[in-house]
Amino acid sequence: MTEPTILAIESSCDETSAAVIRGGKVLSNIIATQAVHEKYGGVVPELASRAHQQNIIPVVTEALNKANVTKNELSAVAFTRGPGLLGALLVGSSFAKSFALGLNIPLIDVNHMQAHILAHFIDDPKPNFPFLCLTVSGGHTQIVLVKSHLDMEVIGQTTDDAVGEAFDKTAKMLGLPYPGGPMLDKAAAQGNPKAFEFPVGNMPGYDYSFSGIKTSVLYFLRDKTKDNPNFVQENINDICASVQHTLIKTLLKKVVQATKDLGIKEVAIAGGVSANSGLRAALQDYAKRYSWNVYIPAFQYCTDNAGMIAMAAHFQYLAGDFADQYASPDPRMKI
Repeated sequence: MTEPTILAIESSCDETSAAVIRGGKVLSNIIATQAVHEKYGGVVPELASRAHQQNIIPVVTEALNKANVTKNELSAVAFTRGPGLLGALLVGSSFAKSFALGLNIPLIDVNHMQAHILAHFIDDPKPNFPFLCLTVSGGHTQIVLVKSHLDMEVIGQTTDDAVGEAFDKTAKMLGLPYPGGPMLDKAAAQGNPKAFEFPVGNMPGYDYSFSGIKTSVLYFLRDKTKDNPNFVQENINDICASVQHTLIKTLLKKVVQATKDLGIKEVAIAGGVSANSGLRAALQDYAKRYSWNVYIPAFQYCTDNAGMIAMAAHFQYLAGDFADQYASPDPRMKI
């Protein structure tokens, strides 16, 4: 019971992933990305579902082979229940339920956002409880108070767009290719973050708003290109650096406020946007300024992956938190 071996499946968006964990140690973490969305400039849900159907058996097979684990050695099967795209979640949940039923082993349904946070327990150093985690992705922006592995409270979140959407939509306005966020980050590394000024959102408490900066960038580009049609091409790096600087400043302003109010010095980031080089560097700077202990996940555990689902499933297994065959995907699942 103390060394459960779990197969975990992640299919919430456009990555099909499977991982095997034994006794809390991730033995394999296989991820199949979907290039089909590139020509559309964003994820097409129906195409994502079809790609999951094509990928899931090869990915699970590779995860088991790489871990050197047979299906008969498994203690449980875990899957992402939500949040995510309904069709994509259905592929992973249906496969997991069938697999667990065929092997007559327990089923574990995992909250995708909790799993992002628990990715910090895959490798050392691991945060101490309680800690604050800034979870940032294309669909979510939250500050979460993490009291234990399975006890989390969202204390602040976006009231409109997520920060990942702000990155991606700004990139689209600038004509950068898909995926926009990483492309903007790459250009920002070559620019001056103080070349142009954009407004920092100021919502009550620990909440966020990113619609204002998107509108500001839109009007800024409209006015500048009216005078100089080549403005974007001539200033692309500085624009990207300035927008990224503003978004990161907006994010960390609320984290600083929360750490002071709650007296917490343990701070982590998680989610796809935690791979952003500017955010990772800024967090290190803030750590020195405010004497924080910061935790930044390895790149392979930032974006959607089954390794984090496996880690969450490990703690749920130890707590006896199992699902049944009636468990259905929840696209809007909350922490």
